[in-house]
Amino acid sequence: EEEEEEEEEAGGVRITPQLLKASTGEFALESILLLRLRGRGIAHLGCLGDCANLEWLDLSGNAIAQLGPLAALKSLAVLNLARNRVASLEPLGSCRNLQSLNVAGNRLSSLQQLRCLTGLRRLESLRLRDPLARLANPLCAAPAYRAALADMFPGLKAIDGERVSGRGSELYQLCRDLDSSLGRGVGTGASTEPPRAAQPWVEAGFWEPRPPRRSSIMEEAYKQFGEVLQECRELSRRADDTIAQAERALSGRPDPNSYVF
Repeated sequence: EEEEEEEEEAGGVRITPQLLKASTGEFALESILLLRLRGRGIAHLGCLGDCANLEWLDLSGNAIAQLGPLAALKSLAVLNLARNRVASLEPLGSCRNLQSLNVAGNRLSSLQQLRCLTGLRRLESLRLRDPLARLANPLCAAPAYRAALADMFPGLKAIDGERVSGRGSELYQLCRDLDSSLGRGVGTGASTEPPRAAQPWVEAGFWEPRPPRRSSIMEEAYKQFGEVLQECRELSRRADDTIAQAERALSGRPDPNSYVF
């Protein structure tokens, strides 16, 4: 399999600084915040790790098997790797700001391959299967894989595009931690063990206000809206000019009713 992946990478497209600059219009790779490289035949991520401030990345529909360069993307929040050839997510364990991950349509065959993501405290959405696009991973054949994911990632709010509820939800996790701190489930008789110190429900600093983070997605949306608005104004100006020219041309013609036959 490794030899097959190496052959696939050798025959596919490699991400280069030239490709990135041509796709984004940015002169410096550090300036790229949002990147869409969908369906480009990419097999090797090349210099993608040099985009140190990248926050939003779409690499769906390619031939990617190795994710090594992504480990350097500490600001990455949204990642779409759907329809690729990924069998290991190990490098993503370093993407500490990752919030949304789509790996539907890859080669993940075991839940153990997801253990490397358990340290991602901000991960809220994980997609391994997309029924509409007919994408899945081999591990999705297990009937209870969603419940196992909910237990493995108690902070998830959505699995495969569906909101988590019941077991695995934030409320369930909070109640389970509370039960544990109160020492329930140790039997009906008096316990001979000394009482345990109560544990905090949430981590230290949970209630402290977080500094606002600028969103590259919102910036891109505002930019695109501004461009569309400017284009509309230009079209309106051209329409006014065309109408004015037509009115002048019509006003210069003689009135047919003024002729006497």
